[in-house]
Order: sequence, then C-alpha cells, then structure tokens
Amino acid sequence: MSTVAVSAIELRGLTKDYAVGLRGVKLRAVDNLTLSVRAGEIFGLLGPNGSGKSTTIKIILGLLEPTAGTGAIFDVPCGRVEARVDVGYLPESPQFYRFLTGRELVGFYAQMGGVSGARLAARVSEVIAWVGLEDAADRRVGTYSKGMLQRIGLAQALVHDPKLVILDEPTAGVDPGGTAAMTELILQLKAQGKTVLITSHLLAQIESICDRVAILDRGRLLLEGAVSELVQATSREALWLDTLGPAQREELRAWLAAAGGKVENVMQARTGLDRVFMERVQQRTRVHPNLP
Repeated sequence: MSTVAVSAIELRGLTKDYAVGLRGVKLRAVDNLTLSVRAGEIFGLLGPNGSGKSTTIKIILGLLEPTAGTGAIFDVPCGRVEARVDVGYLPESPQFYRFLTGRELVGFYAQMGGVSGARLAARVSEVIAWVGLEDAADRRVGTYSKGMLQRIGLAQALVHDPKLVILDEPTAGVDPGGTAAMTELILQLKAQGKTVLITSHLLAQIESICDRVAILDRGRLLLEGAVSELVQATSREALWLDTLGPAQREELRAWLAAAGGKVENVMQARTGLDRVFMERVQQRTRVHPNLP
C-alpha cells in the first residue's frame, strides 16, 4: 500500500495585506501564493527586496496571520504552536544577548526548545562542535565576527534537532570563507535528512545547493521548479569550433550571417540561475510596469 509523502511546507492561496496610513489603504505584500516544499530538500525562496519573502517566512513561522489562504508545516497549520516544535530558524540579522557566551546562548535556546536534563549539555556541545566554534564557545557573543554570529545562530536553530530549518540570508555580510563554510553546513543538513528553506541574494550559492527554487516579485510567484531544469537554456545554442585567429573569426561571422558554416559540435547552452532570475523579474516589469 503506497503512502503520500507529507510536505514540509504547504502554502495555498496565501495573501497578506498591510494597512498603510489612516485611510484604509492596503499594501499587498503576498498575493495568492501557492507552493510546496518537499520533505528532505533544500528549497530556495528568491526575489528582489520587497518581493514578499520575509512576510512569507513570518507567516510560516506563525509570527503573522495571513489575510487569506492557508499554510501548514508537516500538515500542522502554521498558526498553531505545535507547528513550530520541529522548526529551527536563523533570521537575517540575529539579535543575540551579547553578554552571554556562545555556550550559554545555545543552552538558553535549547531549553526553550525542550532540551533538558543530562541531554542538555551534551547536545549544546555537539552542535557547537558541528558548526566549528568549540574554541570560541566560552567567549561572549559580543566579541564574535559576523561569520561566527551566523554559525552560532545556526547552532541555536539546530540544538533541539528540528526537521525543518529556515535560514533567512544566512551568509549576508559574511566573507567568502565563511560563506563556503556555511554552504557546506547546509549541505550536511540535507545529508542528515533535514528540510532547508533558504533565502539569499547569492544566486550562485543557491544554484549550487538547492534542489528547487521559487522566484517571487511584488508578492506574486513568478517561477517555481527544479534548479537543474530552470538553468537549461532553450532559446540559445552553443557552437564549439576549432581554434580560429581574430581575422578568421571576423570572416566567419560575416560568412555565417549569410550562409552558415561547418560546426564541429552543437549543444544546448547552460545558463546560470542569476540570468533566469533577472530575465524573469525584468520580463514582469516590462509586461506589468504599473502593478503594485
């Protein structure tokens, strides 16, 4: 007997309006959004600033009530406390207690997540070691660099062993070395069977780690699909030719314009996720320049 896999996140017709000013004017931050994040995958939620990503995450976390539509985490409605038991969250700019040490901070969040007794100290040490901060565990968080803050933030998000991890711009302001380290940690989360929802403006990073992505703009879903499919260009071809000198290339260009030429190899050219993102967002702006 087959069973239907439960989605980690399921959004249906999600809409969120904010009141603007005193005249009852509404600003629509999320507009009829429907998407599904599968259990065990890394899912990228992309979009320019103001596209509705943060509002969507806040609704998923139960921090905001939607104006319309529904959301669920592992089949539990987002608004219920039980939905957040299996969720770990790292905000874009975490505001931690600077006077606590890294170990004290993670221990504090562990207790909030229900970790207690003999398991508490062991679990705190385990996640701190996993993010590579053993040597700084007993230093105050106020002395941490940006990259260290993101890693201790990931430790606090994981200390209660959640099934779903939500990472909002986890490498914002982090140097290339820190970004590479965070990327590796995210891939390890997937290897452990966890589901990861990530937002980032670093599209090369997203392309390298995500299974699927959704692109939002002005609260609306523009595009959703597997990264491997989205980055395959269908409107261009790459021609692989023997090495030519500058003069020969110019001559070939002129000749090909009129008659074509002998081609050694023809293949579908692969484009990057950054190009897919920009082309889709710019296309929407051209077609609907006055949409809110």
